[in-house]
Amino acid sequence: MRIILLGAPGAGKGTVAKLLTDFDGSVQISTGDILRSAVKAGTELGKKAQGYMERGELVPDALIMDIMGTRLQEPDCKKGFILDGFPRTIPQAEALKGLLQKLKLKLDLVVNLDVPREVILDRLTTRRTCSNPDCQEIYNIKSKPPTADGNCKKCGWKVVQRDDETEEVITKRLATYNEKTAPLIDYYKKEGSLKSISSTSSEEIVAGITKAIKK
Repeated sequence: MRIILLGAPGAGKGTVAKLLTDFDGSVQISTGDILRSAVKAGTELGKKAQGYMERGELVPDALIMDIMGTRLQEPDCKKGFILDGFPRTIPQAEALKGLLQKLKLKLDLVVNLDVPREVILDRLTTRRTCSNPDCQEIYNIKSKPPTADGNCKKCGWKVVQRDDETEEVITKRLATYNEKTAPLIDYYKKEGSLKSISSTSSEEIVAGITKAIKK
């Protein structure tokens, strides 16, 4: 499958993407992951991106698209790919459309995860992350708690609440999403490739996506 997952921060894109990779071997791709990989690999594009990232600046769309173009041609993408949280803006969507045409690849589906705001706030404010940079296991104090003394069950390091997962910061992130990314829903609706799924269950969402793909 070749799909895009849209949805606000905390909508469950990462969880759904991981479940979908088990469905047919498609690979999960997020811009954060490919940028970090390019930097770690020391590629020319990675070196360019590293400068922006170290300065705390947004990596320009043109550079992201160059890195994305390289990533989509890697052997593991032959089975399919799941774009997790990309594109984020209309210009990125237009650039991605051009890139896919150039690579002679066709999207199967664009999925919008429609999750209520109160659910997102609850999910993110109760999320905790392992502080070990080599682990980064995700926990939730309600549904997937760490140890009783607040340590990671995998490596034993302390779990912490990330700075961008306080209610104040999440509210700002959702406002940014509504301004910059939500317009993509209308964009892909006009393209005729959008499917919105309203559910808080990752399993139900995956079932809806796989059913739509099989059609």
